Amino acid sequence: MQLQGVYTALVTPFSNGQVDYAVLRELVERQIAGGVDGIVPVGTTGESPTLSFAEHQQVIEEVIRAANKRCTIIAGTGANSTAEAIELTKHAKAAGADASLQVTPYYNKPTQEGLYRHFSAVADEAGLPIVLYNVPGRTGVPIAVDTVARLSRNPNVIAVKEAAGSTERVSQVLDVCEITVLSGDDALTLPMMAVGATGIISVASNLIPAEMKAMVDAFAAGNMKKALELHLKYYCLFRDQFIETNPIPIKTALALAGIIEEEFRLPLCKIADANRIKLTASLKRCGIL
Repeated sequence: MQLQGVYTALVTPFSNGQVDYAVLRELVERQIAGGVDGIVPVGTTGESPTLSFAEHQQVIEEVIRAANKRCTIIAGTGANSTAEAIELTKHAKAAGADASLQVTPYYNKPTQEGLYRHFSAVADEAGLPIVLYNVPGRTGVPIAVDTVARLSRNPNVIAVKEAAGSTERVSQVLDVCEITVLSGDDALTLPMMAVGATGIISVASNLIPAEMKAMVDAFAAGNMKKALELHLKYYCLFRDQFIETNPIPIKTALALAGIIEEEFRLPLCKIADANRIKLTASLKRCGIL
């Protein structure tokens, strides 16, 4: 499997405290209409920490069913327990997912040997291609470049999502192995692609799927002028979608655009008034509102 293009880290819509599956299906249709290459349900942006085990599985099932093989589905099935990650990944495979996104185990901060064994066990036992997810700002521990190289020799480890904020990491990884690298930061999509990344697992594409697809495709086709124009147009969104903890700003932006309800689960809560003003101004500047 070769991953390239735009993969949307899909938000999970809520209504009255429950997952709104009808709106979830509408979000999938919106992404497919925007031409994205794939959808990533129940990642960080999908508020996976506050979904129950049953909800986690049902969201994946609903997204797979709604997409109906019209795009690639990379199910977020990582966990800080290897056994739980394997169970979730086996379920995703049975439901029809194409691959899984495996976040670095968080809070327990395993050693690099522990990370190697964890990801290897998920890749070997669940039987579904996995995308490593390097996001030390969330998990407290990075996947070392040498560990990525070791894991890349496993045929079920097909890519790494780089969300550590470092373009150089792409070069470091590709210097030691041939694994596919995807950007995990919208603002770094073009710089990372310039040094070898093949696309983006995007937060912004929840709101602007067609525009993100156009930007990535333009760059891949060598049309740097168009890619840069789109990057600069939407940079204020790329920046301000992290004005507070993700996914608070992007869900707020979607709500301001009338796409979902503005609802979160504690400990996440509504955006601060001052940041709402800044975000709204950026959305107007981008031409979204």
